[in-house]
Amino acid sequence: MAAIRYSKGFKLQLVREVEEGRLCSDAVRRRYNIRGTDTVIRWVRQYGSGKYGKVIRVEKADEVDEAGRLRKELRRVKEALADAHVALALEQAFLEVACEELNQPVEVFKKKRAGGRRTRRSKPVLN
Repeated sequence: MAAIRYSKGFKLQLVREVEEGRLCSDAVRRRYNIRGTDTVIRWVRQYGSGKYGKVIRVEKADEVDEAGRLRKELRRVKEALADAHVALALEQAFLEVACEELNQPVEVFKKKRAGGRRTRRSKPVLN
């Protein structure tokens, strides 16, 4: 199958139709029997005014490195969470070993210590 070549004028006409909003790129492709599914979109990006297909991003100076900064912060938070999980696992293992040496089930030990002593002293009673 031979490749079909289109003139620049024809391409600009199709791009104009898409940018004016008369037809979408797919409708233009079907109307003129253009085979490639993204050919018209590519022409709009290449020859268009920039209204469609081109993304221009304006960033402030502090926003430029924001993605990198957020990745570093996420990595730091994940490491802190992993450290917390390790510390919790160690505490649980230590509690099990301590309760085993005391010949006491862990659940009973936790129930005894659930309330704990209050650190706030009660007010003196006046007679």
